[in-house]
Amino acid sequence: MVKSSEKGFTVVKQRTNRYYTGMKAAQFFHIVEMRTKIISMGTFFCASIYALSQTGSVKPVNAVVMGLATLFIDMGTTGFNTFFDYWRGVDNALYTKEQDKVLVHQAVSPIMAFLVSLALFALAALLGLYLACLTSWNLILVGGVCMLVGFFYTGGPLPISRTPFGEVFAGFFLGTMLFLITLYVQGVPPSVKHVVVTVPFLLMIGMILSVNNGCDLVGDKASGRKTLAILLGSDKAFGLIAVEGLGAYAISFLLVILGYHPSTLAFCLVPSLVLYSKALIEVKKAGLDAEHKSVHMQFASKSYLHFCLAFIAAYALSIGFSAPAS
Repeated sequence: MVKSSEKGFTVVKQRTNRYYTGMKAAQFFHIVEMRTKIISMGTFFCASIYALSQTGSVKPVNAVVMGLATLFIDMGTTGFNTFFDYWRGVDNALYTKEQDKVLVHQAVSPIMAFLVSLALFALAALLGLYLACLTSWNLILVGGVCMLVGFFYTGGPLPISRTPFGEVFAGFFLGTMLFLITLYVQGVPPSVKHVVVTVPFLLMIGMILSVNNGCDLVGDKASGRKTLAILLGSDKAFGLIAVEGLGAYAISFLLVILGYHPSTLAFCLVPSLVLYSKALIEVKKAGLDAEHKSVHMQFASKSYLHFCLAFIAAYALSIGFSAPAS
């Protein structure tokens, strides 16, 4: 065990003899946190069916390539997060209770996690080049920016995750940007209307990050982070989660009233709103801490899944109702 000091705090890093050990399939899936891919894939499928409602057709090759590129970028980003959070001592045996953090609790090489993440980004880059050939070369610049943000979320001299802007960046790139890029590859150009439609997705994804940071508040503070949860404190951090989640639903209902969405969305969102509200009360009762993080993150992920399923169902019903009778 090697002890090192970071900004006056002592963190424990287990690095000895772990540079060349391999990993099992289950450990790989923990490193890239496959369960969290609900976020990127949820946004992708919602944007895809929204694009279908706008154009009346789908470009299947573009959809498949875009979906795979999105998945690989998300997996690579999470892999880099896993590596850098361990390497900087943010994830450590003292504060990190999640057994899924295999770099902390199992003999998995952090170098392997880094190399796997690089490989995933390389695959995403190749798919991005092919997608640019099918659509526009401007996509290379946009995709490159998204990958840089994914890397520097926890990498670099000043990681985004150490600042109060983590929720904003995650919500914007996994919500707004991903939604708009998915529309673009289906032939739907960006517009003010389409940007407005992405706002609930931005808020819901921000809510997921707020849950994560709220549970990690003590450990993050010890490692020198300045997340929004740390600045607000545990009580106000919960308030932020409630505002983000309930705000996403409120804006969605407002957009239905304004005609941005079909009326079916209002009906489909009601059950997911009820589930979210009930689960939010349980989070409040349990409190935001490391001990309850796994349960709370399940709540956050399921909430986004329910929101996305409601969105997809609403548009599927709307498209079905509007289809001409044969």
